[in-house]
Amino acid sequence: MPTTEDIKTWRGHEALGSDGDKLGKIEDIYLDQQTGKPEWLAVKTGLFGGRVSFVPLAQASLEGDTVTVPYDKATVKDAPHAEADGQLSQQEEAQLYRHYGLEYGESRSDSGLAQGERNGGRAERSGDPTSDRSDGVVGNDVSGPETDRAMTRSEEELRVGTTERETGKARLRKYVVTENVTQTVPVQREEVRIEREPITDANADDAMDGPAISEEEHEVTLHTEQPVVDKRAVPKERVRLDKDVVTDQKTVSEQIRKEQIDADGDVDRNR
Repeated sequence: MPTTEDIKTWRGHEALGSDGDKLGKIEDIYLDQQTGKPEWLAVKTGLFGGRVSFVPLAQASLEGDTVTVPYDKATVKDAPHAEADGQLSQQEEAQLYRHYGLEYGESRSDSGLAQGERNGGRAERSGDPTSDRSDGVVGNDVSGPETDRAMTRSEEELRVGTTERETGKARLRKYVVTENVTQTVPVQREEVRIEREPITDANADDAMDGPAISEEEHEVTLHTEQPVVDKRAVPKERVRLDKDVVTDQKTVSEQIRKEQIDADGDVDRNR
């Protein structure tokens, strides 16, 4: 049989009925006020878990991550409503006992369920503070095991760091474009010019050389220059990618929680 500490770990587990239907999540474990043993499962049921139903813990068993109880879903669903305020009143507990067909009495079995007549002892939620008059108890720590009479105050601290993430990429790409380039270059050409000179003593011999009357032809070859274009690739510059680190200031805002401790009752607040 599971121990009380084992049963307290069932919080958050899925509860199943005896018919295998899901009942809901176990929200809390309620203990018998007098024996301190687990007695009730507070299970969130209904649409979206909007209702808490109480199921006797006797004969419940843990299989993996699910807790199976010996009652079907309809029985649990029709159980009398009780406020999940941390403690069952005597009237609420008596109604639940009658609904599940259990006797409401004072003597108890090892499971924490009552047997025979009962006049007192209500069920408390597991983790509720115990009385300072209890044997061996030195404090009322609702968040864990009993401790001394001091409580620890904690608060959250904001720790801000940096993380690196990729914001983009840059690349170099070379492509070819065509543009028109116009240059002026001087070119030379030959033209025919007719020169006439009179007969003189100096050229008389040349002029009289040959027949007196004849037909002749003289031919002159003319030349002209044409522009010639030649292209070659010439390196102009080197281009590369590099990275610079720029530091900016970012303001981070976040909410943090801190605990405050107030004292009630007959306390000297000046000390």
